[in-house]
Amino acid sequence: MISSILQIDKFLFYFINRSLANPVFDWFMPFITKQSNVTILVLVILVGILLFGKKRGRIAATLLLLTIATTDPVCYRILKPTFKRIRPSRSLEDVRLLVGRGGKYGFPSNHAANITGAMIILIYFFRKYKYYFATIAGLVSFSRIYVGVHYPFDVIAGIIVGIFFAVFWIALWIIISNHLEKQQKFCLAIKE
Repeated sequence: MISSILQIDKFLFYFINRSLANPVFDWFMPFITKQSNVTILVLVILVGILLFGKKRGRIAATLLLLTIATTDPVCYRILKPTFKRIRPSRSLEDVRLLVGRGGKYGFPSNHAANITGAMIILIYFFRKYKYYFATIAGLVSFSRIYVGVHYPFDVIAGIIVGIFFAVFWIALWIIISNHLEKQQKFCLAIKE
């Protein structure tokens, strides 16, 4: 069963990495996957929501930062060393490698976890822009396979981790804000 899943993963990797190759993607995917470009994009969005998002923006920015602050170390320090799945850029032949090889282990993808978690937070707070945020998460995640540094299941696992932590922080915020609201109502009722 596991070997069949790994074979499907390998097949999908080669399909995305080699069969979908084209000059536009060969330029765009390395650009969108570059950590500094992703960081700049997220920082621009953060500044925008802090400047124009009022209280909602401050809450979203806080939860976004908390999400990345948990997804990144959980993937890098706990899950990757636990699963020890070697990246395709280090284990397969005929990989079209469009960026550096990356670290030794690739499961799950930090890029996919971080960007998905961040975009889920933004989708929750700013539903009007949900398709833009989902597109950003999808492109960054897809780019990790296209450039040759992650298997598709590495990316899927990263997406799941990102969703998990985003939902965790949103749920915690809802619980805390509901509790504070009840306390405030209780205090007001006592004063009357």
